[in-house]
Amino acid sequence: MAKATGFLEIDREETKSILPEDRVKNFKEFILPSSTKKVSEQASRCMDCGIPFCHNGCPVNNIIPEWNNLVYESDWEMALNVLHSTNNFPEFTGRICPAPCESACTLNLEDNPVTIKNIEKTIIDKGYQKGWVKPLINKNKTNKKVAIVGSGPAGMACAQQLARSGHSVKVYEKNDRIGGLLRYGIPNFKMEKKYINKRIEQMELEGVSFLCNTEIGKDISFNQLNKDFDAIVFAGGAERPRDLEIPGRKLKGIHFAMDFLTQQNKRCEGDNFVGKNEILASNKDVVVIGGGDTGSDCIGTSNRQGAKSVTQLEIMEKPPEKENKLMTWPYWPLKLRTSSSQEEGVQRSWSVATKKFEGKSGNVSKLLLQKINWEKDSLGRMVMKESNENPIELKADLVLLAMGFVSPENDDLFLQSKVKLNSKGNVDANEIDYSTNKRKVFTAGDMRRGQSLVVWAIREGRQAAEAVNRFLLSRKKV
Repeated sequence: MAKATGFLEIDREETKSILPEDRVKNFKEFILPSSTKKVSEQASRCMDCGIPFCHNGCPVNNIIPEWNNLVYESDWEMALNVLHSTNNFPEFTGRICPAPCESACTLNLEDNPVTIKNIEKTIIDKGYQKGWVKPLINKNKTNKKVAIVGSGPAGMACAQQLARSGHSVKVYEKNDRIGGLLRYGIPNFKMEKKYINKRIEQMELEGVSFLCNTEIGKDISFNQLNKDFDAIVFAGGAERPRDLEIPGRKLKGIHFAMDFLTQQNKRCEGDNFVGKNEILASNKDVVVIGGGDTGSDCIGTSNRQGAKSVTQLEIMEKPPEKENKLMTWPYWPLKLRTSSSQEEGVQRSWSVATKKFEGKSGNVSKLLLQKINWEKDSLGRMVMKESNENPIELKADLVLLAMGFVSPENDDLFLQSKVKLNSKGNVDANEIDYSTNKRKVFTAGDMRRGQSLVVWAIREGRQAAEAVNRFLLSRKKV
């Protein structure tokens, strides 16, 4: 273990960040780097548990106690090698993963888990600083060709693993830049896009080729892809947003969250939207409907654009301030969380349902809300019942719908390929071989499991790559 008495001698120390009033002035990352001395001290708190629950708390099964010990011993390069053995892109997860590993940490029973996420981020950032992140080129080529549809974290992880296995890999992306929702869904203040660009450069040297502005099913038919490649992996996202079909929905000024976030990320890339259905929160009363991560990203973006006010609505009831550790640990707990974007300024409301949008001159001007109560029915299920209170009026110039995503949107691809979809509209495949009902067609990430975390996408991309590799190497040459 890192240090036998470390967890007794050293307290958990949270990462420091730029003050909210200063960081909202731009879209740059605001978490301040920790010194290697501080990170080594934090790593020394790891107890190297006989059963390391953090392993299962982490979807990619990071070998956390091992690299904690290596950081404590100042063997940073070996720590990076151990980290990379399970996670292709720790610079992504170290910035945007909610860290279920920390919830599963044994020290979390006392609310003082090891700062796993920051240690991970520090390892990979040091790796880039020292030049340790290099392409791993397999010179023994198999002459097998694989097409990856989608360049998000699942597609990127799958592509990198297959290229390192000696296969020829081509990634198709319908957008103008590589990265999927990492590029256009995650705001720059949470993760600057230079980290995606660095990985693209590495992967191209490893033999992966990328083709943007190409939608399979429209620009290239599935039949053509099926003819040209030995295996195909569907790794797109679950991009179909959940809508709110209530009176007034057609008013101007009501947008899906991802349209709003994508525009701002493209501005950060240098694109111009003036006169092109621009969505901006500047000097507006903004209402965000949805209490999850996407809603939080809308808050941070709205504040940086200079919103007059920001209100976030959540239909669920307010979570408890603290969870019951003995009931929830080591699983991800339901408890009240305040994100960094919420710290920057927002009015939060729980247990409210939006009943109607009203407007002036075709533009939304206010919402009508109804307070609701959550009660158990005869079967013990929580059901929603509207209260008898009078409706609430809420002023709004811009409404952002951030209520989650329901399924993939690749209808043309699905019709042409005839892959089987499950009851939720996701591509049907198990977690053993990730194969679909169509021969040599595999799937991974949100397209298979539904809306989820970046760390789950990386895990599925890696596992799908392993399944594809087994399939390709088992095929007889013709």
